Amino acid sequence: MPSKHTVKVKPNINGITSVDIKQKKNVTLIDTDNEIVFEFGGPWGVTAMMIGFPLLMFYLWGCLQFYRGKLVLPLEGELWSQIIKEAWPTWYATKIYLTFCLYELFLAYFMPGPIVKGAPVASLNGKKLDYLCNGVMSWYVTLITSYILHRYSYFRLTEIIDNLGPLMTVSIITGFTITFTVYIVTIIQGNQYRMSGNIVYDLFMGAALNPRLGRVDLKMFAEIRVPWVVLFYISVSAAVKEYEMFGYVSATMAFMVLAHFLYVNACAKGEECIPTTWDMTYEKFGFMLIFWNFAGVPFTYCLGTLYLHLSSIDNGRPIQHSPAWTFFCYALLISGYYIWDTANSQKNRFRMTLNGTYIPRSTFPQLPWGTLKNPSYIKTKQGNLILTGGWWGYARKIHYSADLMMAFSWGFICGFNTPIPYFYPAFFVFVLTHRVTRDMERCARKYGKDWDEYCRQVPYIFIPGVY
Repeated sequence: MPSKHTVKVKPNINGITSVDIKQKKNVTLIDTDNEIVFEFGGPWGVTAMMIGFPLLMFYLWGCLQFYRGKLVLPLEGELWSQIIKEAWPTWYATKIYLTFCLYELFLAYFMPGPIVKGAPVASLNGKKLDYLCNGVMSWYVTLITSYILHRYSYFRLTEIIDNLGPLMTVSIITGFTITFTVYIVTIIQGNQYRMSGNIVYDLFMGAALNPRLGRVDLKMFAEIRVPWVVLFYISVSAAVKEYEMFGYVSATMAFMVLAHFLYVNACAKGEECIPTTWDMTYEKFGFMLIFWNFAGVPFTYCLGTLYLHLSSIDNGRPIQHSPAWTFFCYALLISGYYIWDTANSQKNRFRMTLNGTYIPRSTFPQLPWGTLKNPSYIKTKQGNLILTGGWWGYARKIHYSADLMMAFSWGFICGFNTPIPYFYPAFFVFVLTHRVTRDMERCARKYGKDWDEYCRQVPYIFIPGVY
């Protein structure tokens, strides 16, 4: 039975409107988030992905490590025997990876930070969960800790790039272990939600919607505290190694450090915006999110860094490009970051204002045009407001366009001798195409004619004036 609510709209100091939801008998809050739709090709498709993703990670790593970027036939020569030998999960790699994850969990639990309420959860009758957003403090403490460990030789950061293969294998094992553990515990506790009835599909999509360990939301922890931080330190490790070998850090490797710093720092400084996002309110915590965040993101998005690192060893010097090409890559990265950061800030702060959870913060950097005053919007019959102001008046998914600008810059800085550094942008195109299609279909069903009017007012999806 859907819960009964009435919706009361009132103005706030930003000139937007916030929505107070109060229990009442005669008005229904429509729950459109409990539909079960087989995605990714259904059970067979997700089975292929659960097997194929780890194999693909090993294959791409092996092509870089042993063939310097050449895409060899998967069964050619001694590829897999070399992978097994060099990427075997050592005890040392296990200690590095698990110690990092546990340390980040410790910080997520104990560091101070604002508590922000998420969006109403349909499965909990509209209840808003509390989220401890201490990402900035945890990020800064992590940076300080790593500096001390490296500076005083307790743990040299170069150990990360030197043990990348075993670390990747440990992350893969960790991803599968957490997936099965969360699934089994959720079923035992009876907290499963939106189940399809197919165990493989449900394992992939997840059984738990909002799993928690004390006051730590595990889904938000997995998405913010692990993947991007590990990715950043892989690039830092390669940069430190380059400095030790050549006495300087090249513009190409510095680019990777900057690119990954911008991403992880943005996630930390804007963590309070995340509780009201699609991933928190709708996506379940299964293999798709767990494996990709604990293993897939850090150890496939780093392929460009690994290519630059191995090329510098082979060539006896770091890869360098012309000043013009280097400037283009940096310009594409920074302009893409600006659009991505401010567009996400505009939308999430608008959403937080409606949810009554917006809190001004001075975390670094706060970019111009990150918060909208009196933005335009469309009010749907359900009482929802669809933002049409700021960047969102130019294109419906402009933040994805900016994300792709950054992704392709990561590939461009590596040159064109191998396609492997372009795995991330190519994969990202696939992921975003699927996500946009799913989002458009869902919104069309949910909002009907109001969605048609929104598409009329904002006709472009990715690029204003083009598409």
